Amino acid sequence: MDIFSHRGVSAHYPENTMAAFVAASKLSITGIELDVHLTADRELVVIHDETIDRTSNGSGYVKDYTLQELRAFDYGSWFSSKFEEESIPTLGDVLELFAGTNHRINIELKTDIFPYNGIEALVIKEVAAYQMTERVIISSFNHESIQIVAQRAPYIEKAALFAEILVDFNCYTAQIPADAIHVSLPTAFRRSIQEALNEGATVRVYTVNDVEHAKQLQQLGVQAIFTDDPEKIVSGLTDL
Repeated sequence: MDIFSHRGVSAHYPENTMAAFVAASKLSITGIELDVHLTADRELVVIHDETIDRTSNGSGYVKDYTLQELRAFDYGSWFSSKFEEESIPTLGDVLELFAGTNHRINIELKTDIFPYNGIEALVIKEVAAYQMTERVIISSFNHESIQIVAQRAPYIEKAALFAEILVDFNCYTAQIPADAIHVSLPTAFRRSIQEALNEGATVRVYTVNDVEHAKQLQQLGVQAIFTDDPEKIVSGLTDL
């Protein structure tokens, strides 16, 4: 089963920071997952929330700041004082870090609240600039974004994110079209996911931090999981 480090090694480092991604880059895992928003000056930045309130010493919406303004804040102290130098990374910063590894990069477009007009094209362009088209997965809860990526870059792997249960995942994702289904941990044990797997779907599950859950998902035939603590999960699965 493939293991993706969720927002970097976010169990031990401040999420979506270079410290978390550097730690992940040193691990023998499949890849990483990160979240992308657009700044006021249309730069792609890696952060989960629409605001900087939870993970920085600032406040306000990402979309209202320029990159330079966002970089004036500290994105590590909320986690631990030893990370107070952490800045907000751009997508380019992270792609550059992983350009020399074999890790896959799952880029989640955070367009489910603010549409960030044109973000899809900017991400496709950035990925191409680092020659990582073959190694990325672009996902979103906003399936219109996935549709745009499918139209502009059909050769890039796309995944539809779901927080809820569908009766027929495969039929729905074929309409987008998406190449994979990313579902929440409780959803993964429902009949419709087993049916999707039986029909050959690629299913990845978020966010799995319990080794027992990981083992159960592996037995179900789930192809990949996202975890905050990849080392713990990997060592737990190798004990099988």
